Amino acid sequence: MQRILSHMRKAIEKYKMIEEGDKIAVCLSGGKDSITLLQALKALQRFYPKHFELIAISIHPGFDFFNTDFLQNICDMLDIPLFVENSHAKEIVFDIRKEKNPCSLCANLRRGVINSIAIREKCNKIALGHTQDDVLETFLLNLLYTGSIGTFSPVSYMDRSKITLIRPLIYTSEKEIKRFIRKNNLTVMPKVCPMDGTSKRESMKQLIVTLTKEIPMLRANLFGAIERNLEDWKIQ
Repeated sequence: MQRILSHMRKAIEKYKMIEEGDKIAVCLSGGKDSITLLQALKALQRFYPKHFELIAISIHPGFDFFNTDFLQNICDMLDIPLFVENSHAKEIVFDIRKEKNPCSLCANLRRGVINSIAIREKCNKIALGHTQDDVLETFLLNLLYTGSIGTFSPVSYMDRSKITLIRPLIYTSEKEIKRFIRKNNLTVMPKVCPMDGTSKRESMKQLIVTLTKEIPMLRANLFGAIERNLEDWKIQ
C-alpha cells in the first residue's frame, strides 16, 4: 500500500486534486484499478491533512455477470457508502445498436448516470481509476486512430455539472496495481466488461509491451513527454 499511496499522493498534491471539505464519489466497477483506488483513498483519508468524505458509485450495465453484492461487501468492509444505479448500457450498446467499437458510447452513457448520482449526493468531485497505462494507451489511441496529440487530464472541471473529475492513479502502473492486489489477497470481479482483452485499447497495451522490449525507457520517455508538453496537463 505504501508504494501506491506514494504515487497517489504525488499526483494529488501536484495537480491539487483534493481540497479541505471535498466530498468525493469514487467510481467502482469491481476491477483491479477501481478497487485499488477505493482502498488507497480510504487509507489516505486516515492521515491526509485535508479532510474529505468518500462515497462509492457503481453503474450496473445490465450484464448477468455484474455482481453488485460483491461491490457492496467491499464497501461494507471499508465503511464507505455505496450507491448502485441500473443502466441500459448493454441493451443500447450491444443489443440495439450492436456497436463494433462500443467503448466510447458505453462510457458516455455511464458518465451521465455517474454525474447525476454525484450531484444528488452533493459530491463536488468524482475519482476515476485511470492508471499510468491508461494515460499512455489513450495518447497512442488518439495519435494513431485520430491523428491528434492528447490524452485525458489529471483534473477536469465540468462546467455543466460543476463537478471536478480527478484521476489519482496517473503515476501508478498497472503492474504495481496487480502486485498490490496479489500481495493483499484481494478479490476482483472476474469480468467487468465483455470487451475486456479485445478492444483497440488492448492493442495499444500490447504495442507498448512490444516496443518496450526494444526501448526499455519507452514508458518513462512517453509519460515524461506528455507531462512536459501537453497543455491539458497544466493546471490553470
